[in-house]
Amino acid sequence: MSGGTGGVAPPTRVLVVDDDALVRSALVLMLGGEPDLEVVGEAADGRQAVDRAAATRAHVVLMDIRMPVMGGLEATRVLCATPGAPRVIVLTTFDADDYVVEAVGAGADGFLLKDTPPAEIVAAVRAVAAGEPMLSPSATRALVAAARRRPADDRGQAARARLDRLTEREAEVADAVARGLSNSEVAAELCLSVATVKAHVSRLFDKLGAVNRVQIAICVHDARAG
Repeated sequence: MSGGTGGVAPPTRVLVVDDDALVRSALVLMLGGEPDLEVVGEAADGRQAVDRAAATRAHVVLMDIRMPVMGGLEATRVLCATPGAPRVIVLTTFDADDYVVEAVGAGADGFLLKDTPPAEIVAAVRAVAAGEPMLSPSATRALVAAARRRPADDRGQAARARLDRLTEREAEVADAVARGLSNSEVAAELCLSVATVKAHVSRLFDKLGAVNRVQIAICVHDARAG
């Protein structure tokens, strides 16, 4: 986040979504002590999350999965389809492959378990706010396992067709993103400005039909494996 008086960036605005009031309180307490983070609201279900994300102009939403009225996965899909969508981190007790795949497919930028150490949750909020995906090791393994279950030939052919739309420079940026490099690291490796890298990544979202960097990485890996 940029701007602010005297060159100081305003805090990252965080919305906490969970149907368990105790969990919400713990997350609010955890994040509220960080000077660069501001908890701007809470929600007890996915419908409230959609409404309050818009009302509070949240930058990052910490989203539970199993909730009444509207579940977290559906709420993530709705949020990520809106203009100026916030980043979403799915935070759950359920370490299930299907949840991970659905969350990433819905547009989530992060997937963490609720037993993740507090310092790592705080770091994940900062990373996702900066445009970097944050997946727990178990979530990464789940994505790889799900990819292996899909027919390799069809998956690879579709991915290569999408990558063929890219310019040479865009393909280089996509490859760097697939290797987990941040925008600043991509800029240093390719001798570009960070602003130029951000512009390339935005075009990758459009050309590859991706909503986050994780989906770019999956497309690149599918193209290689197929």
